[in-house]
Amino acid sequence: MKVVITSKMPEVITKHLEDIRIDSNSTDEPLPTIRLRQMMSDTDALICTSSDIIDRPLMESSPKLKVIANYDAGTDNIDIDYATHRGITVCTAKHILTQSVAELGFALLMSAARHIPQADKYARNGRFSGNTNHSFMTGLDFYKKTIGIYGMGNIGQAVAKIASGFSMDIIYHNRKRDKQAELIFGATYATFDELLEWSDYLIITAPLTMDTRHAFSLKEFKKMKKSAVLVNVGRGPIIRESDLATALAEKIIYAAGLDVYEFEPEINEDLKKLDNVILSPHLGSSTQSTKENMAISCAESVVSVLKGGITPDTAVNKPVII
Repeated sequence: MKVVITSKMPEVITKHLEDIRIDSNSTDEPLPTIRLRQMMSDTDALICTSSDIIDRPLMESSPKLKVIANYDAGTDNIDIDYATHRGITVCTAKHILTQSVAELGFALLMSAARHIPQADKYARNGRFSGNTNHSFMTGLDFYKKTIGIYGMGNIGQAVAKIASGFSMDIIYHNRKRDKQAELIFGATYATFDELLEWSDYLIITAPLTMDTRHAFSLKEFKKMKKSAVLVNVGRGPIIRESDLATALAEKIIYAAGLDVYEFEPEINEDLKKLDNVILSPHLGSSTQSTKENMAISCAESVVSVLKGGITPDTAVNKPVII
């Protein structure tokens, strides 16, 4: 049995793959498609990242493939329908990275609201003279403000738990009301327009679907408070980046923080020129323990399918057995 690993991962992964032969990329750079096809020609399993496009042609070049484990929470990069038709189990590490993504999301909210990057540059450049009246870096409070959560899934609920520590009023918008979350966190369901209009802070934690794609464009930004801070740790295409750049440049909203991008890894050039947006290179899951646990989860999913013939709890599809 063989598994292909497309990117450099924590060494702990090898201990959990037991006697399965490993063919891996030892760098953080994505493999060229031709090279990946060569590696997959005789593989039984694939452990990939969100930057790898696992489409039908690639799977067709791998006739023995039985399981794909995505080192990520989503599956936007994988042709799930074809994998299911081929009898290939697709798994994710979604259950592992909830807390680390929520923490980064809140860190971006706070950094944008309190001008942390600008303050750091100011101090490093020797401009701090002891005067603490820096009006241009005067930020926003969190205590008892309203936080809006777009997508009350696991990550959204983790954000709500953090927000409760600041005595924030929590509102959320979801496909369906989550009465359990309302009970646990004291959250209030809001329509999408209410979410836009009421939120002092708005964080996107939703997955990418036909309904959420470009849910945030200039029309929506104009409904938000001029003092609002927007953060996206969900999926990049939920925001139309060119419109966000306009909204920030024209002070339609106060600030933003992004960890995911519409055309990732490309970032809108106008956004790069603005001081009121923080740009993070998809670091949501980038903590030591989370990365290691994600690697272990992927390895265990592969072993479960290849050696046990068992569909693991991490599977997102029910493959047709052929």
